[in-house]
Amino acid sequence: MTLLFNARSSVEVRTSLRMNSTDAEVILWEAIRGRRLVNAKFRRQHSIGPYITDFCSPGHRLIVELDGSVHNGHEQAEYDEQRDAYLRSLGFKVLRFSNHSVMDELDIVLHTIQSEILAKS
Repeated sequence: MTLLFNARSSVEVRTSLRMNSTDAEVILWEAIRGRRLVNAKFRRQHSIGPYITDFCSPGHRLIVELDGSVHNGHEQAEYDEQRDAYLRSLGFKVLRFSNHSVMDELDIVLHTIQSEILAKS
């Protein structure tokens, strides 16, 4: 989930997002936190400009987003593309996975993230 926020409420929004994580977010976080994936440092619900990313590895300029069914709509797809374009303009690579992929194909998701990190090293 990604939300626009103002500076005053960003801490509260990020805290709320962390406390209300989806099952897929919890599973992926357990797999990548604490430098568990190729020693890459990830932050959860990390603010970049006007956006909050699901997972970000600032050192590798990598953002990982998990998308639920809300991302299937046309309006949300346009919003996601504008948001991703902004993040890419700052030098970030954005990887998107469905919640379903994380739940059912975690190994493939982790391999894809790992490959991107190693390609940048």
